[in-house]
Amino acid sequence: MTNIAQSGDAALKPCTHDYQVNCGNCRLNSICLPLALESDDIQQLDDIIQRSKPLQKNQHLYREGDEFQSVFAVRSGTLKAYKTTDDGREQVTGFYFPGEILGMDGISNNAHASSAKALETAAICEIPFVSLEKLSALMPNLQRHFFQLMSHEITEDQQLITLLSKNSADERVAALMLSISGRNARRKLSATQFRLPMSRVDIGNYLGLTVETVSRVFSRMQKMEVLRVDNKEIEILDPDGLRSIANLGQ
Repeated sequence: MTNIAQSGDAALKPCTHDYQVNCGNCRLNSICLPLALESDDIQQLDDIIQRSKPLQKNQHLYREGDEFQSVFAVRSGTLKAYKTTDDGREQVTGFYFPGEILGMDGISNNAHASSAKALETAAICEIPFVSLEKLSALMPNLQRHFFQLMSHEITEDQQLITLLSKNSADERVAALMLSISGRNARRKLSATQFRLPMSRVDIGNYLGLTVETVSRVFSRMQKMEVLRVDNKEIEILDPDGLRSIANLGQ
């Protein structure tokens, strides 16, 4: 799980929903696919990217079983990935924030293994996989970075399995708050003050907890003065205390 890092005075503002901004001018290019590329190579990557109007809240990017054709970079907003159980319920499997790549679940079987839906208005960059493969063959740095992203996805899946199989409710919620904090810091946003884009229902679903349990955990952490919680607004008051609850190292 990513450690908290304080953001500096030069922190970047959240990305807007301007879906026409190219890779070279995007404020997320230091953490997205262009990270590994020189300026001339970034233009070649930009040439294969497709941009459409932003998704609206609850609109699907793709559904479980859809043919795999592209991977997607989140430019703004947040999405959740979920699988549908045999009895028709959603099982949340992940949350994707700006600068993160999703859709890689479809690479192995040429079909998406999960669905992805916007939790709020979200701008997306679509990267056709066939074009990405061809470009990666010409750019070893791009190929290496994409493999690193795939490895990170596998690591996240393993961490979730560990989280759900061994940890208490308090540990699970604390670990999720630290994960969101770290991802904000990576985007040069505040690591200690942020708004949760997901509902308590989605948090509980993802962590294997009831909504009531999630609310009780937040209440306990407030009493311990580890967090300040105001509906979806979160302030981390004691980062070390939160790590301790999550049973993570300093």
